[in-house]
Amino acid sequence: MAEGIGVGCLACAATVGAGFLGMWHGPARLATGELGLVAVAALVLYLAVLGAGRILIALLAVLGACLAFTAPDIAAGIVLDQRGRVESAVVASVQDVTGRAGRHLCSVTGTVAIGDVRVWRGCPASVAPGDTVPVVYDPHGLAPARGIAAAGALRRGELRLAGLAAGFVAVSAVAVVRSFRMSPQPSVAPALSAGLNARHSGTSGSSR
Repeated sequence: MAEGIGVGCLACAATVGAGFLGMWHGPARLATGELGLVAVAALVLYLAVLGAGRILIALLAVLGACLAFTAPDIAAGIVLDQRGRVESAVVASVQDVTGRAGRHLCSVTGTVAIGDVRVWRGCPASVAPGDTVPVVYDPHGLAPARGIAAAGALRRGELRLAGLAAGFVAVSAVAVVRSFRMSPQPSVAPALSAGLNARHSGTSGSSR
């Protein structure tokens, strides 16, 4: 159990830590989630070598992929919450997001710091081209600019990330424990039988 929790925590820390490090300090390529996927793949390979169940390995891979791609987004929200600056941007166009009822996508144009971006946070249905919406951006240029999120949205994202991380570590621990239970245990019966036969042979020889 301890080994499963240990390797799960290590892979989880690498997956989440890469996203946060890339968003906060750079380089930006750390925030793409690719390094997190490498850590997840390494853990999956490790469990496959141990002989863990295929279902657990598949579940771990799915949770790891979700964790790798969720962490950078949450990290960006935290970075913008801590050091972001807010400026007004002009809405160039508005479109509905396919498959997401009630969500709209605003193409906005701001200052040089913001540039031309598309945001869905802070883009209600009432917004029309020519209106202005607040956009928060990272002065260091690492976190992507986004609209102002609703109150409590960042907190919910953090809780979702924590839930994914906890589930990832838990499945890792179960997979390692299961692999140990499924691995063949050395049988003591042949050795015991051989010892009894040798003892019997020795006794018979001495009696002669």
